[in-house]
Amino acid sequence: MQNDKILFVTSEAAPLVKTGGLGDVGGSLPTALKALKCDIRIVLPAYREVLRIAGKLAMVGLIDVSNSSVVRILEGKLPNTHVTVWFIDSPAHFDRPGGLYAGPDGHDWHDNAERFTVFAKAAELIALNQAGLNWYPDIVHCNDWQSALVPALLAHQPRRPASVFTIHNLAYQGLFPAETFERLRVDFQLPPDLWDIHSMEFHGLFSFVKGGLVYSDMLNTVSPTYSHEIRTPAFGNGLDGLLVHRAERLVGILNGADYAVWNPATDPFIAKNYSADKFGGKASNKTALQERFGLPVKPDTPLIGMVGRLVEQKGGDLVLQVIPNIIGEYDVQFIVLGTGDKRFELAFTQIAANHPDKIAVHIGFSEELAHTIESGADMFLMPSRFEPCGLNQMYSLRYGTIPIVRHTGGLADTVIDATDESLDADTANGFSFDIAAPQALRATVERALHLYRQPQLWSQIAKRAMAADYSWSRSARAYIDLYELARQYRNTDKPYR
Repeated sequence: MQNDKILFVTSEAAPLVKTGGLGDVGGSLPTALKALKCDIRIVLPAYREVLRIAGKLAMVGLIDVSNSSVVRILEGKLPNTHVTVWFIDSPAHFDRPGGLYAGPDGHDWHDNAERFTVFAKAAELIALNQAGLNWYPDIVHCNDWQSALVPALLAHQPRRPASVFTIHNLAYQGLFPAETFERLRVDFQLPPDLWDIHSMEFHGLFSFVKGGLVYSDMLNTVSPTYSHEIRTPAFGNGLDGLLVHRAERLVGILNGADYAVWNPATDPFIAKNYSADKFGGKASNKTALQERFGLPVKPDTPLIGMVGRLVEQKGGDLVLQVIPNIIGEYDVQFIVLGTGDKRFELAFTQIAANHPDKIAVHIGFSEELAHTIESGADMFLMPSRFEPCGLNQMYSLRYGTIPIVRHTGGLADTVIDATDESLDADTANGFSFDIAAPQALRATVERALHLYRQPQLWSQIAKRAMAADYSWSRSARAYIDLYELARQYRNTDKPYR
């Protein structure tokens, strides 16, 4: 129902705070739901950096969440939207330097379990209309392990809203020792039965993510393929059995792309705006990109871009293994933007230094450079070992920058491999391969390079890619349907486990 009252509980929401895809969803999905007339409120930790950029806030609540913690609820708006945000202000837990989940030294904060239990308890009290806000939601929508305790707490309440839990990346589970649970149980008066193999105990550890998986009325992942993959040992991270058990409550909804930000026709970061109807403008962006990164300006040389984390999950090691052979046999250029594993950062930097006329690498992240690469590259490399959804391949499609991906997760749901059959059917929009091996990646890059030499066919693929609709408005409607299913399950006598 479009007049649902939705409490959206998340540890990230762009543009206030973002470390990855969760932040994109945390900002974009509530905005899309608001546009569909949903009454949605975001609950977000009041991190130091968030308070610095959030603008004027009002204190609207003061609640006890534990024997020793009282938090303030501050109210503001998600920037450039009409979406209300309630910030959980607990300076001892969130007002600190460093990252959201790790300190300046790169190690996880020692008290992460306590920090996100404070957050969860505050969200629970808001959801039960016990925080003095005079607002009772129909749906509580939680995201990843940082808010996964909320459905477990709500499940123990006789009157509660329906609950939804979204898995953005099952590799991050929020695992803590048994003694941590015991301390939390005492300090926060957690239900003792949470420590049970059928609840949140996981091989002798306290698993936050199991709270969402076990107790939510409905579960979803951020792509249809990933919802199936996590029910297998290869992708389930030890929780595949539980997910198979709850399969009837698990669906996949593809994330959306924010076309207000990622649109070559209006993008303020790029050298020349263009569209499928005025595709010739892309050539100007390629020239600007080559100049920006100090590569020879060669309009006919295929240029492959890569933006993202330089880690094994994203296939960074595969790329490093194939680049030497590719540049040795083909006239091709590579541009890489990202940070990650220091070994990979060093290796990419070194290979660029050895081949300055063919490879350029920028270690770091820049929103402007990301847009510049998407607009100027001919192809985009994304050979992930697993990818719950992925957004860069969607951006690439919109920019007519043909994605080269591994057939997994959201990449499999968005990129149609350019085979003889798909080319004949006029459905191809990219290139993909199945096995996470250098030989498979190399063969796929070579297929793309050969097809690039057929300009008319390449232009057709690019324009077809630009026509794909992966907007948030479509995904938001799927979430409204999901909320209705959660409500139906909440109103039955069927047990939530």
